[in-house]
Amino acid sequence: MKHYVFTGAVVLAMSAAPAFGQTTGAAGTKTTSKTTKSSAMSDHKFVHEAAQGGMAEVELGKLAEQNASSSEVKSFGKRMVDDHSKANDELKEIAKTKNITLPTALGAKDKALHDRLAKLQGAQFDRAYMQAMVKDHKKDVAAFRQESTTGTDPDVKSFASKTLPTLEDHLKMAETADKAVGTSGKK
Repeated sequence: MKHYVFTGAVVLAMSAAPAFGQTTGAAGTKTTSKTTKSSAMSDHKFVHEAAQGGMAEVELGKLAEQNASSSEVKSFGKRMVDDHSKANDELKEIAKTKNITLPTALGAKDKALHDRLAKLQGAQFDRAYMQAMVKDHKKDVAAFRQESTTGTDPDVKSFASKTLPTLEDHLKMAETADKAVGTSGKK
């Protein structure tokens, strides 16, 4: 009998557990502290992903400067190194003030792309690199546009807004170079 009473109390306590994080807001509506935390986590996630992507752009840009045969692709690679190094430095300062730990190494997908591209030279490198850059910058532009409009941290939102035009320029350059090396329309 004691076992059943104890089990019932545990089940009752567990079913009530989600209510502990809730508070009653204006007009008796239930709100959670998750909304604020979720927004901050979204900003933190953006910072982390932007830093990861920026680091990859620098490393891949260096690779383009070495392995590309097209002067346009080499120039694009140099621009990636210059612009993303500058943006990465700005992002590090923001992260420091927000106590956000940034990645120090390439993520698995970026590392795999780097390793695949490192094995290529000349025109073959040019096509693969530019194809990756067009795809990547489309994602980057979308992510930065989203953060610049829906971000909740004013510093992160400002960084996204300030960096967005540069990324849009990178996308245009990548699409132009992509056409020049003959990968347009290939996936």
